[in-house]
Amino acid sequence: MTTLTAQRRASVAIKEPALITIAAVISLLEGFDLACFGTTVPSLLHDQSLGINAGLAGLLGSVTAFGMLLGAAASGAAVNRLGARRLILVSIVVFSLGMALTAVAPSSAVFGIGRFLVGIGLGIVLPTLLAYVADLSAPGRRNRNIGLTMAGYALGGLAAPLLGAALLPAQSFRWIYVAGLIPAIIIFPFALRLFPDSPVFLLRTGRTAEAQALSRTMNLPMPVLPAAQARGSKLGLGPLFAHSVRTSTILFWLMSFAGLLLVFGISTWLPSIMQAAGFSLGSALLQTAVLWVGAGVGMVLGGRLADRFGAKRMVVIAFAIGALSLTLLAMRPNLGVLIVLMFVSGFGLIGSQSLVNGLIVSRYPDALRGSGLSWALAAGRPGAMVGPLLGAWVLTSGLATQWNFYVFAIIGVFGALVALLVPRIAPLSTEQAVAREQNLA
Repeated sequence: MTTLTAQRRASVAIKEPALITIAAVISLLEGFDLACFGTTVPSLLHDQSLGINAGLAGLLGSVTAFGMLLGAAASGAAVNRLGARRLILVSIVVFSLGMALTAVAPSSAVFGIGRFLVGIGLGIVLPTLLAYVADLSAPGRRNRNIGLTMAGYALGGLAAPLLGAALLPAQSFRWIYVAGLIPAIIIFPFALRLFPDSPVFLLRTGRTAEAQALSRTMNLPMPVLPAAQARGSKLGLGPLFAHSVRTSTILFWLMSFAGLLLVFGISTWLPSIMQAAGFSLGSALLQTAVLWVGAGVGMVLGGRLADRFGAKRMVVIAFAIGALSLTLLAMRPNLGVLIVLMFVSGFGLIGSQSLVNGLIVSRYPDALRGSGLSWALAAGRPGAMVGPLLGAWVLTSGLATQWNFYVFAIIGVFGALVALLVPRIAPLSTEQAVAREQNLA
């Protein structure tokens, strides 16, 4: 890219509605993929051509999460040097290749390779995208904009079970994965053309005039980036364990572990759990869709409330609401109450991870936002691997059906307790922010 092109991209900034729209469609990719695997698990278990059983399905869910772990770690290590924009574009390409391979896989091994590639792409894109949106958002609108971005994630999660209810089991599960390619193909050229490099990356790479132009055009404060952190540490980890942020970093990692365990465990196995409880596949998928509607509402409404009342408070409330909803679902309520509880549990259990992401980017200083969120999600990815395996174990263990809900409710309580321990950080003046950044250097 020429200097003239870079300057033009910085001076003609993307408008906030366009930024959020493109980011939400990119976020939709992970939501759709996460839900489409859970949606197709019942069909995969009955498709003799791939030879997938419940244990292998749980393993395949964990393979995707392992790819996400590697992708998130790569993002945390590389985002300071390569920039969020470049990583986002690369991740869309990797995701698309993996999804295409999954759709045409002739065996469970090839299916697993496709899922692994999808995981790498999604592991890179989500933390990078959210930190990028935060960099291009005014401080008072960060949680709101992250919530709106993550609403695309919920929309993708909603689309998959609705599509599954319409197509399965009459049509092949492969069409669900083909559908996942469409938004990636559509959105890539828009991101390529319209996304600028963030002010933080421009400043880190010595393009101060471009950073000033972009910040001025988008009405953003200039990021605080001490000279000592201009390039960042080799893996981006060192500054995250400086004295002033060490405790928060550890707690963020634990919260991400709990949040991703819930998201992946529940989304992978909920249709199968509801079938085990006596519902038909179509009914189970529609109930899963209600869960994702609740998640979308939780992400949008929760982001707005977090900007007003504090992100930490909303994270605690979301985890607690999710745990309570699961406990009540285990009591086998009538269908009307069940639908309400599905909605509320989506608000709490899946919406909570969006709020955790917002809490992370609002607590770290400018220089640490991208690597901090990437490493938090990387540290949380083992939870995403444990979730599907835990769900498979409970489902096949012979335990009462209620334990499918109780086990995940316990994790929700753990997440709420960890969030309560996050240190309170008072709003900083510009001078205080600069001083804190210098102390981290």
